[in-house]
Amino acid sequence: MLIVGLTGGVASGKTVISQILKEEGATIVDADQIARDLVEPHTPTWNELRRIFGEEILDPKGFIRRKKLAAKVFSDPEQRSLLNQVLHPRIKEEMDRRVKEIGQKDPEAIIVIDAALLVELFEYRKMDKLIVVASTEDLQIERLKNRDGLVKEDAQKIISSQIPQKEKLKIADFVIWNQGSLEETRRETKKIFEELKRIAVEMKKKRPEA
Repeated sequence: MLIVGLTGGVASGKTVISQILKEEGATIVDADQIARDLVEPHTPTWNELRRIFGEEILDPKGFIRRKKLAAKVFSDPEQRSLLNQVLHPRIKEEMDRRVKEIGQKDPEAIIVIDAALLVELFEYRKMDKLIVVASTEDLQIERLKNRDGLVKEDAQKIISSQIPQKEKLKIADFVIWNQGSLEETRRETKKIFEELKRIAVEMKKKRPEA
């Protein structure tokens, strides 16, 4: 089993890379999807967020309005810290559970942990390899404006709340610059996955027989 971290700044295009890796044969553990599952209406995490942040973060059907919550926490470090205290331990616990389960079913799996905050939370240290998806800040801002309808100032706040990209690049084993065509991105991602498969084979050879 090879555990690979996949991270990058907000709107760097990490989701595209994750999908390509999945198509190539990787097993994806998606931290954002885990977070969505955890905050389904009437779950313990949902109840806690509702208590802390109030009814205003809920839509008429009771679902968390993620954009509303994001706007609230990214403009206030204390609020962001509260959110992190609620979500991060639960996300980490579920990620670890899923990795263990996958490993038991398929000891030779290449597991990709897709998580925006792998570096911020030092979780990357548990990975065998780390892929960082990178992009220019101007392109990140443009994507946030198109994707989430944010104004430039709010987009910059979100970007600045994360560790600077240059710091992530320093610890990356692989870097994918996702700012060209989809075909260029796909070609680079497939090349890296071939290398990951080679590494997985080498690791298996070095593993002592049970």
